[in-house]
Order: sequence, then structure tokens, then C-alpha cells
Amino acid sequence: MFRRRTATEAAPTEPVAPDERLDGKGRPTPKRREAEAARKARVTAPKDRREALKQQRDKSRVERAKVQQAMQTGDERYLPARDKGPVRRFARDYVDARRTLAEFLLPFFLVILVLMMFPPTVPLVREISLFLWLAAIIIVPIDLIFLGFRFRKELKTRFADDSHRGVMAYAIMRSTQIRRLRLPKPQVKPGDKV
Repeated sequence: MFRRRTATEAAPTEPVAPDERLDGKGRPTPKRREAEAARKARVTAPKDRREALKQQRDKSRVERAKVQQAMQTGDERYLPARDKGPVRRFARDYVDARRTLAEFLLPFFLVILVLMMFPPTVPLVREISLFLWLAAIIIVPIDLIFLGFRFRKELKTRFADDSHRGVMAYAIMRSTQIRRLRLPKPQVKPGDKV
């Protein structure tokens, strides 16, 4: 059992052609000179720090261009993580298909600010601006609450199995933005069926 085999007992081995071997790589091993040349050709590491920064800027510029294009067209592949997915797409379309008072809030506040700049000698204009300010503070949150209830009900019926984490805040924030400034750009028109 533990003894050496003699020359007559050793199994004769015949050379096997490379094509017939089952465990081979199927190609000859490259010479060291060729392997190093191929390795150096693959690696395009920058030679100095300035070139590394330039390559990084170019790469990030290309990525930003892809994301910007996706924001304009709604292409899901390059959207940021906060905008990806069918639930977020539904939230965008649901909000964009409706007109809300909240989307006119910023221009409304601008008008109020201009009215408040009138001198104190014109008390009627200042009282009107104060009344408009109070109306905006009361009416817009009520409008957003009703939008939230309708959106949550529709979300539960369409996406019962998916995660709804953060979608309500996403929809509410989108509804407070001016329609032309929303990103990703609205893909539906006001009044369209979602």
C-alpha cells in the first residue's frame, strides 16, 4: 500500500494533443513581452494628478449630460434614484395631470411681497396683502391635504404590493413646484387620464 511503484507497474502516459485536452484554456500562453504590452494597453491610468482630474471631470460631465437628458425625456435608465420606478412615475403623472393651488403659490407670494412694499400711507393695499397672505396659508394646505388623500387611495389600489415609502412627500413636493420648472419634465398634460 505505501510502497513505491516500480517502472513496470507505472501506468504508461501518452502525450495528449492540446486540442484533445478537456481542462486546457484552448490557446497558447502568451510570451511575457506580449502579456505586458497587452496589460499596458488596457490600463489607461493617468500619468499625473492633473490628467486624472481631467479624466474625472470628463467622465462626470458625460454622466451629468445623460441625467439631464433623462430629466427632459423621462428616460428611466438615467434618472436619479429618487425618481426611478413605476410608483414614482405614477406619482409624477398623477400630480402633473391635475392643477393645484400649490403650484401657483410662489407667484402668488411674489405678488403679496410686492403689495407689502407699498408705503404705510396706503393702508388698504397693505390690508389686502395681509388678507391674501392669510388666505394662501389656509387654502393651500387644505388643497394639498385633499390631493394627498386622493393620491393615497389611488396608490393603494394600483400598487398594493409595492413599497410606498416617501412617495407621498414626493408627490406633495412636486405639486408645489411651478409646472414649467418640474424635473423630470411632465409627460402628461393637465386633465389627462392617468
